[in-house]
Amino acid sequence: MKTTKPKSPKHPSAKSVARQATPPSAFGLAQSAGPKPEIRNPKPEIVLLAVTGMSPAVLTETVWALAHEPEPVIPDRVIVVTTASGRDCLERELLTPLPAFGSRTVWQALRDQIVPAAALLADPTSGSRLHPGVPPLTLESPRVISAPDPTTGRTRELADLRSPSDNEAAADFLLEQVRAIVENPDTRLIASLAGGRKTMGALLYACLTLVGRETDRLTHVLVNEPFENQRGFWFPGQPDSRTESRRQKAATRAAHREACTGSTETPASGHPAKPEPRNPQSDIPVVELADVPFVPLRNLFQRELGRPAGRFAVLVEACREQVRQHAGEQVRLVVEQRRPEIDVNGTRVRLAPREHLVLLFLATRAKRSDPPYLAQKEGLADLNQFRNDLRAAAPVNDFADWRHGDTLKSDVEDQELRRALASLRGKLRVAGGNAYLLVPCLPTKGRFSLAVPGPLIQVKT
Repeated sequence: MKTTKPKSPKHPSAKSVARQATPPSAFGLAQSAGPKPEIRNPKPEIVLLAVTGMSPAVLTETVWALAHEPEPVIPDRVIVVTTASGRDCLERELLTPLPAFGSRTVWQALRDQIVPAAALLADPTSGSRLHPGVPPLTLESPRVISAPDPTTGRTRELADLRSPSDNEAAADFLLEQVRAIVENPDTRLIASLAGGRKTMGALLYACLTLVGRETDRLTHVLVNEPFENQRGFWFPGQPDSRTESRRQKAATRAAHREACTGSTETPASGHPAKPEPRNPQSDIPVVELADVPFVPLRNLFQRELGRPAGRFAVLVEACREQVRQHAGEQVRLVVEQRRPEIDVNGTRVRLAPREHLVLLFLATRAKRSDPPYLAQKEGLADLNQFRNDLRAAAPVNDFADWRHGDTLKSDVEDQELRRALASLRGKLRVAGGNAYLLVPCLPTKGRFSLAVPGPLIQVKT
């Protein structure tokens, strides 16, 4: 039978290779239809999220400091979270044209100083923007913290944060703002906690810890004296006569005295005027950023933190429960029944009778995988029944046995239970070794149980 020799593939010519390598768009032809890969921005969009109050200068100082870092950073978008009073202050001081700024706003003057340099950094030849599609340093409308009003059935803007409910609303609001940014993979967040009430900065730090990424930043701005508290100072190099340095002011006063008296002597004393003591460093404004480290917990609790945004308190409690479970898995607990003593990961701790009673009760329930009580009061009856059974099991004639002690003769009340748990936590923290690992496993608000897996507990009878 005649066999046919397979044809070897033809090697394309250099001309055909060039034709194949050239994209159709280069010849003015439309691309062929078909599934398109996911489009990702080659350069992440930088978003500055800042909390502010009645001193909006922290915003301009932060932006200026970012632009003057060793590797300058120019945010594409700037988002301000504030109260209704803070919004009014921001618009009045930062967004109102001023004669000293050439009828420009402070924000416009800052952009005029920074944006040209930013464009030059992006492309020295064309002056293009740092991020295509969005003008650099775009200040969005302030995000005013709001809370539900049960009287009107609507949300209302908060003028200030004065009550626990106001702080709770601020926590939920900030979490929504942060999460909306970090859930977009094409963004990079820079958060500033320099402004607003201390509560706002603390809550922003907590939000970054809960949902922030390793690529995000948390910053605080530092300004030297006297500029830190000087009204009207916004950023170094601003066109504002009110930021005249101390040295210039001193020279102006000396010149005025000489013009009026013909000498530099002080008329009241008759002696030559002494030069005002000054610190040369105070004549020059120094604005710097300090990075605040945070631990991105989303990497540990991806299941809980990867869900759609929920309430701040619910998310915090979910993380706490995860921490307790993780801590419980690291504990090896031995509880003695014949004497008030426990062993936590090789560290022995002697307890008071009430403390040992509570821990022995909780360890026994955890060993049996009994469900936790939702509140301490719910477990009091069972605790006292356990106390009676424990006393009955003690040797009748061994009066040295801890179970015959006077402190166990009466029922345990709610306040006594709280004191026993507080004392137990304190002993575990100072016991040394790894005994402290048992602390987060002890009862807490909303859970009266021992959060240690049963197989890791040994009750010695």
